[in-house]
Amino acid sequence: MRIQHNIAALNSYRNLTNNNNSVSKNLEKLSSGYKINRAGDDAAGLAISEKMRAQITGLETAQKNANDGISLVQTAEGALTEVHSMLNRMVELAGQSANGTYDNDTDRANIQKEVKSLTDEIDRISEGTNFNGINLLDGSLTGEARTEASIGGFTITGMKSDIKGIKIVAGASGSTNTATLDSSGIMTVTVNSGTDLKAADLTTAIKAKTGYDVTVSGTDIASASITNLDEVANKAKGSLSLQIGDTAQPFNQLKITVQSMSVKSLGLSNVDLSTQKGAKDAVDAIKTAINTVSSTRGELGANQNRLEHTINNLSVTSENMTAAESRIRDVDMAKEMMSYTKNNILVQASQAMLAQANQIPQGVLQLLQ
Repeated sequence: MRIQHNIAALNSYRNLTNNNNSVSKNLEKLSSGYKINRAGDDAAGLAISEKMRAQITGLETAQKNANDGISLVQTAEGALTEVHSMLNRMVELAGQSANGTYDNDTDRANIQKEVKSLTDEIDRISEGTNFNGINLLDGSLTGEARTEASIGGFTITGMKSDIKGIKIVAGASGSTNTATLDSSGIMTVTVNSGTDLKAADLTTAIKAKTGYDVTVSGTDIASASITNLDEVANKAKGSLSLQIGDTAQPFNQLKITVQSMSVKSLGLSNVDLSTQKGAKDAVDAIKTAINTVSSTRGELGANQNRLEHTINNLSVTSENMTAAESRIRDVDMAKEMMSYTKNNILVQASQAMLAQANQIPQGVLQLLQ
């Protein structure tokens, strides 16, 4: 028998320490609800779980974005509902004014007053409809930029939106004229003296900048002169982008485009019902405007339906990802309680055996008596 080292007690103490650690982990998991509370519990599981959590957060944010998108679309579509109503009223007024039983001085003049009020309200809706400070119907969501210019002492008017750095030089060195349209890049058109360049060619040159649709009307370019040149440079559709996925890839972004709903954009600036001829001419223009508004509302409705399906898909994906993350990280309470009960019994047994082991050296005293 040895008294310097009580091997049985050391063994019992080691098992008691291990069992106490196991009970502590059981209690931690049962109280937190997680089976992975630190990297030491399951390093690989923790890494996978954190990636899943990031994806789930992205999916939930995308759902909120899609819901905001639906609210935005509904705001725009609701305003266009009133525009439609006013346009239909204008068609009715145009039909009345086109009737030969009305006189110009009184009847048609009163009709024109109502039309003027309606067009003013359409312009107000176009300029004033916004969602969270974002104008929806004034053309901002098309990124449209307009310039009107003439060479021979160029004049620039009507510049709008994001196109910056318009510079047109008349009488440039070497009898050339240079037009530069700068927006995230430079587009330059140079015309030499004695060279003919048609407006269609100029359109092609400007359209070399990807993402722009350009129409140009005016006289051909000859002898270093340009007159009555009108340019309209339209950005590619989708100035408003909705993030509807958990990644930044293009397929997780929805472009919302709404053209200007102003009276001018609808082609109703010159509607005049004060004469019978003007009323007859206005009918087709108003019906064309109605078709334009209908087309815009149709696009908005299609976007709303898509967003609703997007939300449903994101919800299902988020639910499945949450279930997968839960299987990795969450604790099985019943299983963990079984483990706790076992380890708790082992702790009590280890304590009892340690007490017994500590009594073994006492037997040496009997040998010494």
